[in-house]
Amino acid sequence: MTTYGLLIFDGAEELDFVGPWEVFTVSARLREGGDTAVLIAADPGPVRCAKGMRVLPDHTLDDHPPLDVLLVPGGRGTRAVEADHPDVVAWIAKTGAQATWVTSVCTGTFLLYAAGLARGRRVATHWSREDDLEARGDVTVVRDARYVVDGNLLTSQGISAGIDSALWLTGRLHGREHARAVRRVMQYDPAPPYLADEPLA
Repeated sequence: MTTYGLLIFDGAEELDFVGPWEVFTVSARLREGGDTAVLIAADPGPVRCAKGMRVLPDHTLDDHPPLDVLLVPGGRGTRAVEADHPDVVAWIAKTGAQATWVTSVCTGTFLLYAAGLARGRRVATHWSREDDLEARGDVTVVRDARYVVDGNLLTSQGISAGIDSALWLTGRLHGREHARAVRRVMQYDPAPPYLADEPLA
């Protein structure tokens, strides 16, 4: 049985946690129960995410089950969490130390750094914040990998990259064939119509 805990907070980027949530819950369904995914927030009320989505957590920082996997999303709200909510940062540090895997998506890596979990490690984050993270010191920012594994720490680049890292983790936990089955159910086979590095006409 695997329990996935996904932290949410005001200003969290929606796809940072919804993408991995889809991976983890499809995986749980294919494994016919046992595995579970829960959303965790500082307070029990609705969380207003970066693009306006309102989400209700399943648990608070004080009443969640033991977690095998902790996932910390990014988004503009990470700055407020780091600056104004030391209780959340302390919870990340404590919970991450007890989890089998600690993961982040996008600028969630900054919260792992603030909690001490990313220091001295190789990590990824959103391309627009790589210099900012590297400037903090005591961290190696990998710029050419969609996700980075360093021991039990799994960090990914921006937003959609969290789907890739979650699929990798699912394969690590439950086998590659299972991860392929999850990917097939999701029909996840990226073929973007407008590539970011294509020259403009």
